[in-house]
Amino acid sequence: MNTTAYDIVMDDPWFTVTRLDETTYAISEYGHWEKVHSYLLLGSERAALVDTGLGIDNIKRITDQLTDLPIVVLTTHVHWDHIGSHGQYAEIYVHEAEEEWLLHGIQGLSIEQIRKDVSRDITRPVPDSFQPELYTPYQGKPAGLLREGDVIDLGGRRLTVYHTPGHSPGHITVLDTSRGYLFTGDLLYDETPVYAFFPTTSPEDLVRSLERISELQGITRIFGAHNRIGLPPSLLQVVKEAAQQLRAQDLVRFGTGIHRFDGFSVQF
Repeated sequence: MNTTAYDIVMDDPWFTVTRLDETTYAISEYGHWEKVHSYLLLGSERAALVDTGLGIDNIKRITDQLTDLPIVVLTTHVHWDHIGSHGQYAEIYVHEAEEEWLLHGIQGLSIEQIRKDVSRDITRPVPDSFQPELYTPYQGKPAGLLREGDVIDLGGRRLTVYHTPGHSPGHITVLDTSRGYLFTGDLLYDETPVYAFFPTTSPEDLVRSLERISELQGITRIFGAHNRIGLPPSLLQVVKEAAQQLRAQDLVRFGTGIHRFDGFSVQF
């Protein structure tokens, strides 16, 4: 599955910034085992930041160097590795199904487990401010709630919100209609499995969401929240066929394990 080579424009001690085009950037945390990507999209009037990363370092010091536009944060879902720097931004949006998670945290996910996951398998120097034993995921009230079909106008650039649950109840996918860029969060990426095996996940919803995005038209590139940046739109046909295969073999349920396809995998 081919990917496109993009230019790295900033290789910070913690963050790596890749230019996807003149007004679109990936901000990556390659020093952590999750290889998390957040995406900064610039319009003529404001910018959108899709997720804010791990919170090991402050992503705002990077976005401040890339734009002086006001930034709205679009949360693909409320997991700790996607909301790490939410506290640095005033305008945070989340799908209505996960407002409670943003306010109060995910019930049943211990802080001990989160601190263990955030601090393991780190391969780059972390800032002095990062103290794993004190790490606490962001909690706070969003500026607004996102719903299916919402359109965010950045000025000359419009983003459409799709509710794509499964990995989490309020997971969203964001389509940049002006460029055909599809920002899939944890719904679709390569190299490691997309998962729906926790109690807060749903294999059935995940497969329905994969089917949903496989039908979208005009996609030019897929940008997931982990691993490689910029997957080809041909992957959506693989996704469509994979969903059909999973259903035909009665595998869309908890406990059936990892299912691998050409370019991505899922774990139930």
